[in-house]
Amino acid sequence: MHNKDNVTERVLRISGVNARRCMKCGKCSASCPSYDEMEYHPHQFVYMVESGDVEPLLNSRSIYKCLTCFACVDRCPRGVEPVKLVEAIRLEVIREQGANHLRADDVPAKIDEDVPQQLLVSAFRKYAK
Repeated sequence: MHNKDNVTERVLRISGVNARRCMKCGKCSASCPSYDEMEYHPHQFVYMVESGDVEPLLNSRSIYKCLTCFACVDRCPRGVEPVKLVEAIRLEVIREQGANHLRADDVPAKIDEDVPQQLLVSAFRKYAK
């Protein structure tokens, strides 16, 4: 069990997101290419972090379904960046639970000649401690 106040504070600090700016219009979720794959959608991440209900997010597979494509950021009329909250939650899980979704040693087996180098750098950034 996590101390939800401390986790919420860390997530907000790490992400740099002001969740109170969200007007709950749902444009971020409407533009998310992973919407159908996610248990919690971008607008829900923002609301849940804002309200301190982070425990379900820490245990959700949705944090690994986010493509970090920034479509949610582009669509937000208020400058809220849901993807940064997803990334901060993912980092919290990695740090507290040691739950790396992918280890650096796993990456070479998943690539072929068509994989752009940017994807590799992103994978190392996203899944390495």
